[in-house]
Amino acid sequence: MDDRKTERAAAATYDRVADVYAAAIETKPHNAYYDRPAVISLWPDIAGLDVLDAGCGPGVYAEELVRRGARVVAGDVAPRMREIAAERLAGSASIIELDLAAPLPLADGAFDMINAPLCLDYVRDWDQAFSEFFRVLRPRGVVVLSAAHPAFDAEYFNTSAYFEVEPVEATWSGFGEAFRMNSYRRPLSAFLNPAIRSGFRIDRMLEPPPTDQFKAADPRRHARLMHRPSFLMMRLQRP
Repeated sequence: MDDRKTERAAAATYDRVADVYAAAIETKPHNAYYDRPAVISLWPDIAGLDVLDAGCGPGVYAEELVRRGARVVAGDVAPRMREIAAERLAGSASIIELDLAAPLPLADGAFDMINAPLCLDYVRDWDQAFSEFFRVLRPRGVVVLSAAHPAFDAEYFNTSAYFEVEPVEATWSGFGEAFRMNSYRRPLSAFLNPAIRSGFRIDRMLEPPPTDQFKAADPRRHARLMHRPSFLMMRLQRP
């Protein structure tokens, strides 16, 4: 499966399952009690800033960004996700179509921060994605992102091609129905080097432990995450 087929398949799946995804995202432990607290911990003071919420999904992060005083543009490639985000945000943020595998329909230097949680796993070419992030950020702007941890993915997918960026498929069963999700698995070097090549400085990396709320909701998976993180976060700064 080539890169665009993988990306189109992922976008189509997210569009099809958008409603069940949105219904579960508020309390699904890996999102609500693992990814979200860790990502938000990397945000600077965003009051009065222009923020792009990339891969906004149903708008949960965008809603929090607005609540904290940011001016928000939220974008997603899946039409139904954008509809749900628009309903949630009720005019408090701009909603746009945003394909992170393509040039962004945004002006140079338009934003102070880009929030990109769990969306870049569906993009093969991180060099282009980070070059576009660099372009649309102002000097000293930041990117906060999360993605699958390379060590976790290498074991989960039992890869024999660790050093490659390879298309993979997994069955997701935590959103009320089982469905196949297409994404990319990549080595740690392919996680870090595109951001560096694009001109960013890595300000902080985070391998988050699960929260106590996660333990209360799902003690079995909490125990697993205490031994091996599933996600890896970065905060990047544009010089």
